[in-house]
Amino acid sequence: MIAGKFIGMLSGTSMDALDCVLVEFDANNPKVIDFTCTAIPQPLKLKLQLLAANACADLRELGNADIALGKCFAEAALKMLAKHSLSSADITAIASHGQTVWHQPNPHPGGERFTMQIGDPNTIAYLTGITTVSDFRRKDMAAGGQGAPLVPAFHQAILRSTTIPRAILNLGGIANITILPTDSSLPFGYDTGPASILLDGWIQKSLGKPFDDGGAWAASGNISNELLNLMLDESYFRLPHPKSTGRELFNAGWLEDILAKCPPLSPTDVQATLMELTAKSVSAAISQHLASGEVLVCGGGAHNGALLRSLQRLLPGLSVHTTAEYGVDPDSLEAVAFAWFARETLIGQPINFSPFTGASNAVIAGGIYGN
Repeated sequence: MIAGKFIGMLSGTSMDALDCVLVEFDANNPKVIDFTCTAIPQPLKLKLQLLAANACADLRELGNADIALGKCFAEAALKMLAKHSLSSADITAIASHGQTVWHQPNPHPGGERFTMQIGDPNTIAYLTGITTVSDFRRKDMAAGGQGAPLVPAFHQAILRSTTIPRAILNLGGIANITILPTDSSLPFGYDTGPASILLDGWIQKSLGKPFDDGGAWAASGNISNELLNLMLDESYFRLPHPKSTGRELFNAGWLEDILAKCPPLSPTDVQATLMELTAKSVSAAISQHLASGEVLVCGGGAHNGALLRSLQRLLPGLSVHTTAEYGVDPDSLEAVAFAWFARETLIGQPINFSPFTGASNAVIAGGIYGN
């Protein structure tokens, strides 16, 4: 096992910020030293959103965004070093997930299965002088997997209980669950659908705010059952797992098409219904697998008190609380997971994502980019 300090970085589906964690591994136990969130410069964020919405097919724009984002990641890592008076030699490796701009695990006829994350790891390694591990998803896809979700493998390693059945719920832009049985049966996990991606997009369009703080705006509205049922009719929710999704499906265009089929609704009522969509789709998935036990919530959505109350209402047989109650910071958990994946990659240890992605076998997750 490799001990030492790692930096884990990612930008999630919501593109709200670049997460950076400084973590130290002692044997298999991660100790978070610091965690920061850095806003992506607005012009670059707009380019990333266009790329992810397939509204920009210019290869020059893709290449420019790849390098520009790599520089942002490198700058965040260097700021973390300076903050803690560390040198590049003090860090074993940087783990950079990058930014997903397209995820296609189920192609149309004649197409290929692929996923694309940008934020050039060569740029990160060169500018920081630190070995960088990146490109975590494509080997799993080469082995027949969905390439997502990957973090459940880390959930299994640090949050499994032998006495209490657990669902780990990651509420990022997209929601994913990890089901952790108490016995020797295999855990499994998958993307359930939207978490904050539609909520954030709607409040930004309606009020110019980046997110609904605590879910207060959604809680002030009324749920439209007509709109909710139309959204829940999306075929993705009925697909068997393993499955994964992203901005390619659940985006502003998807919502606008459904809103056009409904009588006019106030913006507040749309937000209330979007939050209920997240709560209903997540709770329906979890209740298929767990009748009792607990749901541990991580990701940015762990701060949405109104959403957590809705989940508790819909899951009366389970206790819903955040991973913070077990000493695991819900905000930094995903970045720590990629640092853990990087450590496994450096020692040549395959990770078995198969129960979560459907891959045919365990794979070495990342590619190594020397400094």
